[in-house]
Amino acid sequence: MTGSTILVIDDDTIVRESIVAYLKGIGFKTHEAENGQQGLHIFRECQPDLILCDLRMPVMDGLTMLGQVRSEASDIPFIVVSGAGVMTDVVEALHLGASDFLVKPIVDLEVLEYAINRALEKAQLLMENKRYRASLQEAINSLKSSLTLLQEDQKAGRQVQMNMLPRHPLEYKGFKVDHNIIPSLYLSGDFVDYFILNDHNFAFYLADVSGHGASSAFVTVLLKHMSISLLQDYHNNGGKIRVKPSHVLSYINQSLLKTGLGKHVTVFGGIVNTRDQTLTYSFGGHFPLPVIAEKGKKVRFLEGKGLPVGLFEDALYEDAIIDLPRQFSLTILSDGILEVLPQKSLKEKEAYLLSVIGEGADTVDTLTHRLGLNDIQEAPDDIAMLILSRF
Repeated sequence: MTGSTILVIDDDTIVRESIVAYLKGIGFKTHEAENGQQGLHIFRECQPDLILCDLRMPVMDGLTMLGQVRSEASDIPFIVVSGAGVMTDVVEALHLGASDFLVKPIVDLEVLEYAINRALEKAQLLMENKRYRASLQEAINSLKSSLTLLQEDQKAGRQVQMNMLPRHPLEYKGFKVDHNIIPSLYLSGDFVDYFILNDHNFAFYLADVSGHGASSAFVTVLLKHMSISLLQDYHNNGGKIRVKPSHVLSYINQSLLKTGLGKHVTVFGGIVNTRDQTLTYSFGGHFPLPVIAEKGKKVRFLEGKGLPVGLFEDALYEDAIIDLPRQFSLTILSDGILEVLPQKSLKEKEAYLLSVIGEGADTVDTLTHRLGLNDIQEAPDDIAMLILSRF
């Protein structure tokens, strides 16, 4: 992350100056100090983006300085440099909050560049997550306040909930995810979300909280909070852990049970791997089954089953993996749609959904229009749709 300011602290003048020269040559701004005391003064005065510090120095050593910096600025990246014979100091430095460590002599300065960029990227991500959490907490606090006033003004709570939903369709590497939610009241118990995990994976889910109205809407806030927490944990681990929808459903299941709210959720969640062209998905009691339409082939329901989330302590969830066609749409609907379809039996309603989607209603706008959802005055239940497609 060129342009960042690095504070280099080392009592060895030759080593310090060679590092500073290299960092300047690749676009970093630098400050330098020959001991911890001098470095602490520069840190307080200049507020660098990262500190690179030797551990063994006169006047004030690296461990003492690290402890002082952490007491004043807990988030600044701090990389320690140590000789191979003092690894106990490295362990202590990591306990004190060092971001990384390098062993002297640093023969390949590209290793140093990589460590600095990695520490800066992690610090930036932590800062963004902190802002995101603060924004979410503000939304939660706002919704809590609104709940006491819903009988007078439910529109306020609706605005808070709308702010948590994706504001735009996700278009990523040829794929598109879009949604529509039609609440039976101002506040909906249906919820959708989608987001990028890394450079070749993105995730999505549709959730239907039991009941509807204010109490169910509040659970959607908890769902959003859980997904953000999981996403933060994923990035904090360097994005190396393989995310499985079944693990996410298990986590939400246990979290909802612990709240004691008496609410459960039906969920369909999936992860698209754009590199392998696959979809990994898991059911959490979701119904009706998602509909997959592939150009030139018969429209069909996606197979799968699983228990509702938040009801059973020992519920188990499974993952299924399918190869994604070159052109397709996957339509996920909440069970509120079954309440408004004119057909009498469930079998007739399912056949109607297949026929409408098979006749080309493979976008949110066309499906909403074909099903007449824009004309509904009072829906008996919330209706949500999420469509994953590639054309």
